Amino acid sequence: MGKKDASATGLPVDQYRKQIGKQDYKKTKSVLKATRLKAEAKKNSSGFRKDVSTFKSWITTLIDTLHLERTLSDRLEDLDTNS
Repeated sequence: MGKKDASATGLPVDQYRKQIGKQDYKKTKSVLKATRLKAEAKKNSSGFRKDVSTFKSWITTLIDTLHLERTLSDRLEDLDTNS
């Protein structure tokens, strides 16, 4: 008895989802199709962004490593000439 009473109220998240679902029925088929295509396009393009981001991080790491190596070698040369 108590279990049925507790599930009847529902969680706020479930109520929100039910409300959103009701709003989708009001949309026309063309609007729903456009929304679906937009979501698919966004999902498919995220792979490209991830690849570009990874490439940028590799290039930045490479440049930082080369710069650090050059800076350290210059300092070592300075120490050798001063000695």
